[in-house]
Amino acid sequence: MVPADRREEPGRPEPPDGRSHHVPGGFRNPEGDPRRGPADLLRWRLEARRKRIPGPDAYHFPLAGNDPRYLRANGTDPTVTWVGHATVLVQMAGRNVLTDPHFTERASPVSWAGPRRVVPPGLKLDDLPPIHLVVISHDHYDSLDAGTVRALAARPGGAQTVWAVPLGLDNWLRERGVAHVVALDWWESAPAHGLQVTAVPARHWSKRRLVGRNRTLWAGWVVAAPGFRFFFCGDSGYGPLFQAIGERLGPFDLAAIPIGAYAPRWFMGPFHMDPEEAVRVHREVRSRLSVAIHWGTFVLTDEPLNEPPGRLAAARAAAGVDPEAFRVLMHGQTLVLPGP
Repeated sequence: MVPADRREEPGRPEPPDGRSHHVPGGFRNPEGDPRRGPADLLRWRLEARRKRIPGPDAYHFPLAGNDPRYLRANGTDPTVTWVGHATVLVQMAGRNVLTDPHFTERASPVSWAGPRRVVPPGLKLDDLPPIHLVVISHDHYDSLDAGTVRALAARPGGAQTVWAVPLGLDNWLRERGVAHVVALDWWESAPAHGLQVTAVPARHWSKRRLVGRNRTLWAGWVVAAPGFRFFFCGDSGYGPLFQAIGERLGPFDLAAIPIGAYAPRWFMGPFHMDPEEAVRVHREVRSRLSVAIHWGTFVLTDEPLNEPPGRLAAARAAAGVDPEAFRVLMHGQTLVLPGP
């Protein structure tokens, strides 16, 4: 579907030399990707129709109902709150970090069509504490929401928020009111309000219109403070990159790892990990505590929306991972983490 606003198409960065994921006019996954054409998309949609995938009204996920006053007042305790989908609020070293913020009703370029929320955001925008850093993984509508970007930029103090984005997305954000944005390539770092933010590889793709695939980069993020390190996986298929991230920047005190949007595997496998692969990522990046993201909020793919937690539990048990080391949170649930 083509957005009504043609400016939804982000810019096209010039590829520097010596980077295997750079190609003329855009980017690629270094290990290569299977091509997905219109025939593949049609096959997937026909299969999904035969399966009669339940819609959003088939599910009920209760909100945790935490008191947001604690989060707004907290300046010392490390915490993690799952807002929903890939949106996580992390408090670390007295700073507040938000990942792939999405607070509107639909993951879509328009307000009247496209995937809609099964459950409201676990925190309202007005309940958020001042945000020091936002990290964006890629340009898809479930991770980069124009309405949310504008709302966050317009909040009191929003001009002081640092937005870290993959290459090619900085001008798009500036056009929507973001005052302070830094665009990074994989393994590049920048300071942000006493934190150090580093873009790391992910196996995914980018496209916000019917044309222009992979013109902007996709990434995961590492956010580091003295005594605390957080890894946000973003949206990614499984691959050897996670071993490299763990070796170069781990271990991590906290990781946010996707467990949903994985079926059918013949179509989604290269770009979305399943719960079994998520457990492997947890171990390879050497995370002390991981929380599950990218499930239970939007119906995007063919697996039942409530299936990923059960598969994650089975995968944890098979791998000998303590259930307390890889948690599934309720929407809006906050965990207070051990400090440094």
